[in-house]
Amino acid sequence: MTGVGPAVLAVLAVAGAALMLAAGWAAGRWHARSGERAAGLDLGTPVERATFHTLHTASLAAPPLRAGLTEDAARKAARRLRSLLGTEALCLTDRESVLAWDGPGADHHQRRAMARVAVMLESERSQSVRTECERPDCPLKWAVVAPLTGEDGVLGALVAYGSRESAVLVRAATEVARWVSVQLELSELDRSRTRLMEAEIKALRAQISPHFIFNSLAAIASFVRTDPERARELLLEFADFTRYSFRRHGDFTTLAEELRSVQQYLALAGARFGDRLKVTLQVAPEVLPVALPFLCLQPLVENAVKHGLEDSTEECRITITARDAGAEAVITVEDNGVGMDPALLRRILAGEHGSGSPGIGLPNVDERIRQVYGDAYGPVIETGVGAGMKVTLRIPKYRAGVHSSPAGHTPPGP
Repeated sequence: MTGVGPAVLAVLAVAGAALMLAAGWAAGRWHARSGERAAGLDLGTPVERATFHTLHTASLAAPPLRAGLTEDAARKAARRLRSLLGTEALCLTDRESVLAWDGPGADHHQRRAMARVAVMLESERSQSVRTECERPDCPLKWAVVAPLTGEDGVLGALVAYGSRESAVLVRAATEVARWVSVQLELSELDRSRTRLMEAEIKALRAQISPHFIFNSLAAIASFVRTDPERARELLLEFADFTRYSFRRHGDFTTLAEELRSVQQYLALAGARFGDRLKVTLQVAPEVLPVALPFLCLQPLVENAVKHGLEDSTEECRITITARDAGAEAVITVEDNGVGMDPALLRRILAGEHGSGSPGIGLPNVDERIRQVYGDAYGPVIETGVGAGMKVTLRIPKYRAGVHSSPAGHTPPGP
């Protein structure tokens, strides 16, 4: 992963400018409309209190918008945005229709809103127009139509209604629309990240499919006549392992489920390699519920089997541990196999696959862990030629957005 790029800095700068301008606009509206002081609280001057109120309102409007420009998101955000601007009414639209309306006048202004949005779409610039409303009791006399943009151009509009023409409202509505656009762009980034993670999981599944399935079925077949009961047990393990590996229940799972899948994988590998495979599993019960990226341990164990058994004629000892470390779970996968030249490992993690490469397993796990938790949580890999390999993962017990998805069954603990 790289550092914060210019595009991200620009997004943050726009968001900050929009919020500060909205804070100034709301400060004037808020101070003019109420002289009340916070009961028993010293929150500073009226402008400081209004700024706090504005930032708090913006923080409440942001989460719905991160879902994208949908009817449900617009409905949840419109009231907050109207409060942010202090306008008589506000609506959010896409390019075709009004998604949400907050405030009076929807019965007769909503039909005209899209005609004004259509004009704005041609210029892609904010416009201030007279509503031409003939109802004497209607406070909506002026409208500011500001574009909402995304990666693919203008997505819709924010329309703020006021009782009179105001240059300040034009500027404030435009800046708030830019802030909304930032949230929509972030939602697009979230979706792109989700699609990337799904593609990486599909790549892992493709790696699992041909080689492992063929060898597992061949090993099971060898027991059909000599030990039918063991063949039956291995078939059940194989069925559970493939069901878990190819499930469609989300990006995250629990450590208990991941270890159960690893146990099934090792049972099938043991059927193939017999007594040459020795496994030690040490797991602290308190870390079993910890959520972590789906299929992030099995590739590490598969790599240990490959370099401990397939690339060697010696006995392979694999040790898997998971311990409690306060706010984190620390997971290690260690083998006594042939190991690897650290320089070759660095090239593999950089995507330069050479001979002896463990395939996409290690780079995939490294990339996904860093995407979810940040570079500070990248796997620590200790290895050398003839010295085996030890991979250590630190998994935060709690991280926003990381929640396990039910797999349809509760696996037993290791």
